[in-house]
Order: sequence, then structure tokens, then C-alpha cells
Amino acid sequence: MRNGLLKKLGAAFNLLMIAGLLSAGNSPIELKVNSSTGALSELKIHRDVRGMNWLVRVDGTQYAWVNENYGWGLGYFTVTKGRESIKKEWKNPVEISADGMNVIYRESDIRIQIKRRLGEDGLVERYTFTNIGEEAVSLYDMGIYTPFNDNYPSAQECMNSRANVQIWEGGNAAYVNAIRMGAYVPHLGLMVTEGAVKSYEIWERGRRKANSHTRGIFALNMPDMQLKPGESYSLEWYIFAHEGNDDFCNKLLERGSVLVSCDKYVYQKGEVARVELRSLKPLKTCRAMINGVPVAVKRKGNRYIIETPVEQAGEVRFDFYYNGNRQTHADCLVINSTNELIQKRVNFIRTNQQMNNPADSRDGAYMVYDNEGDSIYLNDTPNCNPVDRDEGAERLGMGVLLAKQYLLTKDSALKESLLRYARFVRHKLQTDEYVTYSSVDQKQRNRGYNYMWVAEFYFQMYKVTGDRLFVTDGYKTLKSMFRQFGHGFYAIGIPVRLGLQSLKEAGMEKEYKDLLKDFIRTGDIFVENGLNYPAHEVNYEQSIVAPAILFLAQLYLGTGIQKYLDEVKRQMPVLEAFNGFQPSYHLNEVAIRHWDGHWFGKCEMFGDTFPHYWSTVTGAVYYYYALCTGDTSYQVRAENVVRNNLCLFFEDGRASCAYMYPYKIDGVKAQFYDPYANDQDWALVYYLLVNKGL
Repeated sequence: MRNGLLKKLGAAFNLLMIAGLLSAGNSPIELKVNSSTGALSELKIHRDVRGMNWLVRVDGTQYAWVNENYGWGLGYFTVTKGRESIKKEWKNPVEISADGMNVIYRESDIRIQIKRRLGEDGLVERYTFTNIGEEAVSLYDMGIYTPFNDNYPSAQECMNSRANVQIWEGGNAAYVNAIRMGAYVPHLGLMVTEGAVKSYEIWERGRRKANSHTRGIFALNMPDMQLKPGESYSLEWYIFAHEGNDDFCNKLLERGSVLVSCDKYVYQKGEVARVELRSLKPLKTCRAMINGVPVAVKRKGNRYIIETPVEQAGEVRFDFYYNGNRQTHADCLVINSTNELIQKRVNFIRTNQQMNNPADSRDGAYMVYDNEGDSIYLNDTPNCNPVDRDEGAERLGMGVLLAKQYLLTKDSALKESLLRYARFVRHKLQTDEYVTYSSVDQKQRNRGYNYMWVAEFYFQMYKVTGDRLFVTDGYKTLKSMFRQFGHGFYAIGIPVRLGLQSLKEAGMEKEYKDLLKDFIRTGDIFVENGLNYPAHEVNYEQSIVAPAILFLAQLYLGTGIQKYLDEVKRQMPVLEAFNGFQPSYHLNEVAIRHWDGHWFGKCEMFGDTFPHYWSTVTGAVYYYYALCTGDTSYQVRAENVVRNNLCLFFEDGRASCAYMYPYKIDGVKAQFYDPYANDQDWALVYYLLVNKGL
């Protein structure tokens, strides 16, 4: 009888779906529900001229491997009853209303009910988990699929119909801020109104699953819990449209949530940390802890403030407990000294990561270091793919860093090391005609990116030595790049300002004018392309947008031509859309990147890398933007970007190429620093640019 009723309801529901998206009155949210699974299949914003579906299609048409099991609102948990633990997934409803707004599932002794309500301000979803059995159960590793459309088919499509998804697993004050990649309004927000989100997971990542072109399928994790017979736990969230970050924050506060922020997220030992919780209305109660130790809270209106010196190096968690049993937090890091940290890193590279074997063709190279093996990674060993772990390419950052540090310290040992490295680069990575390779075998891997980094190194070596030959090498390296890759290549870190300054200081006027012509030709192409960024090694990413703006800002400073600054201003919102403002040193002003752990790490894992050092290119953009416009707020933001990336460096001089941030990726535990010290030293290169002007 029940099956017959379900069929009738399903038929009625299907007819309803033919009519189109569900909406209610003046609700800004429109949705479709899959009649067979009870999951949301479409989520749109009313009167969005671009008609964006904020969800990945789970019928296999967008990605063949993403099926209906990943529909919005479906999920999983592991249940323990007695000594038995079993993973369960809810995906087949036992009851569903005709409009799909009330859905019930049952897995084991757990009844899962989803209630949806469309109102004038948005969509409310309530998930209730009830133990309908006769014994107590434990639930853990609970995740609800939220397949936000965060992926990269092409720049053009991304601008209009894809989102940068910023997740904050802030307990009872958790949220998701989904910003359209083109920065066009409206955007989408989600905030927890009851219950908590403690972390998130990523699913469906891999080389055969869109490689670097998708961020995967998100699942928001609930806290572990125990349910007695008849006991329930509810998670409720509110989904809404917004006009940008300020509007997003205002709507969170208006709905009763709180926001936590810090004056900065990485402190030096002895500094005073200032952490603030903000609400719209006075809180009934508010207390706080630092790493589990109570700390005083000052109230100023509806702001609740912690001000305390931080004396111990390491991670610091600031927890706020408010309005009874509600909780949220901020994550900070304390280091002994920034200057000491950089010096220790530089010394480690010089003494541990430079190849010292005259019989090896890589002699003099700065190499990848395996912190687990406590040794240089020899990239001709078979333990992982040698690509992106070779002796050239991104590893040039170590040379640039050491050159900058020499300018600060005049350390003769550094100079000796750098001269050895310069010989290696010129004679082993480059041909006589300045064709530049990633490895000493000079096969394949003739990447356009390599030329920028080699040229940057040469120009820095001119500053180290005063030898004009390095200026010539830098100039000819760039000319070789333009000959082979043309003027439309969006290379990371084109040394516009440094290159022109070096040529001028060296009295190479002819070469100066010649290179300036190449730069102007490139700048004109970037202006003409605008937001139509061409695909490079990835279809679309932060390190295509940031290098374009970085180039144009430097070109404006070198030429004073207004159109370059105008284009910088036009593209800046697109770059800023990659960055979130979550209260964590891993996330705050750290650009979304989600494949670097696979390409540069030992664990070869796809998934969110927060941070990965290329996020500091955005910091360099902010630095130059402040110089171009006089807007000092961007200098402050630049300092925040590069400072938060210091977590990739450790007090003993070691480093990690990336931090794998999600709780799990494809079911494998993450939340770790990859064991390879690889390419992360570019973060320190840009730190010294932003803070020292080097």
C-alpha cells in the first residue's frame, strides 16, 4: 500500500517539476528537487540574468562520475551500536511530499528528516536525525553533500556560472560564502542557524576525474554524537542571495549569527593578539578560552574582545562560548620571529638542499627535500612522478630567496652558494640560445613559466654582484621566452619592474627600449583579452588572473599609461573573489587552490591546499596596487596574505609545499603538511617584496 502511495506522489511530483523551478512569493531562491532521491538538483537565484545553477549536476551530464548519490542534502554517517560500526548513506527516501519540501529517509535505526521552507528572505533546510531504535547509538564521520558549482570549464563560463566557495567550519557560526567567479552579483550564502558544522570533506578528485579542473564535491561535516533511543539532533541552515562580502556579513548578523575576526592571524612571540566576536544584538553570555585555558573577554557594545599577549610558539585556538551552549572560534599561529624564521629557512636550503656532488650533473642545484627521509629527493628515483619535483622550474624560488636574503645580510656563504647555483642554471638548465628547461637532461619541459623565474634570478644576481653579465642573461632569457611563446602568455612573476630597472642601471639603453616594447605588446594583449583569460596548464585559476594584474600594475608604474591601471581596476574584483575572510591563518586572504598537493607533494593528493605558496602572488598584486593607487588598505591586505603563508615554514628551517586542509579527501584523512619541501619558498620571496620592497 505504501509503495502505491509513493508512486502516486512521485507521479504528482514529476508533473510539478515539469512546470519548472519551485519558488515562493518573493523568495530570492528557486529550486528543483529530484523526485527519486529527495535531493536538490537545481538551486538558482530569482531574476539572475545569467541563470546560474549553483549546484553541480549530479545526473552524469556535467561529470560522468558524479551521480545522484551526491545530490544536495544526501549524505552519510558511520553508526556504532555495541561493537559494530557500519557506514551508512541516505539516498532513497521512504517518504517524500509532492513538492519535495519534506523528505524522510531511514538508515539502520536512524530516521533522517529534511524539511525545506522557502520564504521572502531565502531557503531554510532542517536536517533532523532521530534514533528510532531501542539502543543508544554513536554517529561519527557525518557528512551532508553540498555540491556547489566550483570548477573550471573555461574562463568565459567561470565568469558567469561558477563560484569560488569559501567554507568556514565555525561550529554554531559556520557558513559558506559562494562568490561568482566573475564577481557579478548576486552571490549565494549559507549560514548555520541551529546545530554545528565542524569540518568539510572533498569527494571525487583525481587525475581521471577532471584533473585540476574541478574542486570536487563538498560535504559539510557535523559533530560526532550519541543518540539515546528516541533522541534527536538537528542541523538547520539558511540559504540566501547577497550582493558581496559586506552584504553577506550583514545578513549573517541580521539572522542572529556572529562573526569572529583577528587583527592578524600569524603573530610573533610576545605580540598582543586581538580577537573580536561581533553580533548584531547583545549576547546573553560570552566567555572565551585560549587552547582550553579561560581568558578575559571585554565587551564594547556588541563586540566581545580578547586582548592577550601570546608567549608560546605554535598553533593557538581562540574559542568563544556564547548564548548558552553555542561555540565558534578563530585559528592563529605564533612564531618566534619572522626574521629568524626566514634566516633559518635560508640556512637550511644552503646546507641541506643544495646538491654537493661534482660527479652529479645536478651539482649546485637547489633540490626538493624529503622531510620524512631527511634527505634531498633525487627526482630520478621511482617513488613518485618526477614532474614538478625536478631541479629547475619552481625550484628557482630558492635561488631568488637566497639572493634577496643576501641583500639584507651580506652573508658571504650565501654569495658563494648563489654563484654555484647561477653556474648550474646557466649551463645545465639553459642552452647557449637561452632555451630554458626544467631539468638537466634538457628534454621536454620547456615551459614558458621557467623563463620568468630564471630571469628574476639573474636580475637579483645583478643586485648581489654588480656584474652586468647577469643583466644580459636576464634580458636574453626573456627575449628567448617571447620568441618561443609569444606575447600572450600569462606567465607567473614576469619581472617587469626589476628587469627594466636592472637594464637602466646597467646602462643598457638599447635593450631597455627593446624589452619595454615587448612588455607593452604583452600588456596590450592582456588589456584586449580582459576577463577572457586563455587556458594555460589549467583552464582557469588564481595564478592566471593574479599574474595578469601583477604584470599590468608593474607596467603602469613603469610607463604611466592609464589604460593599464584601468584594466587592473577592472580585473581586481575577479582576483579578490578567490580570497575568503574566514578567521584562520590557513584561510584568511588565502586564495583557493586545490591541486598543488598532487603535483608538488610527496603524498600526491588532490584537494584544497590552504595555503599553497602561489596564493602569495595575490599579495604581490595588492602590494603593487597600493603603489599604483595610494590605497594603503591593500598594503595591509598584502601583508596579511604573505604573513599567513609563513605557516609553511618551521622553526628548524624545514618547510612544506602545501597544507592539505579538508578533514578528508575521497575518504582519506587530510589536515597535514606534505612532507616535501618543494616550491614553497616563493612565499618568502613575495614576503620580502611586500615587507622589504625587495
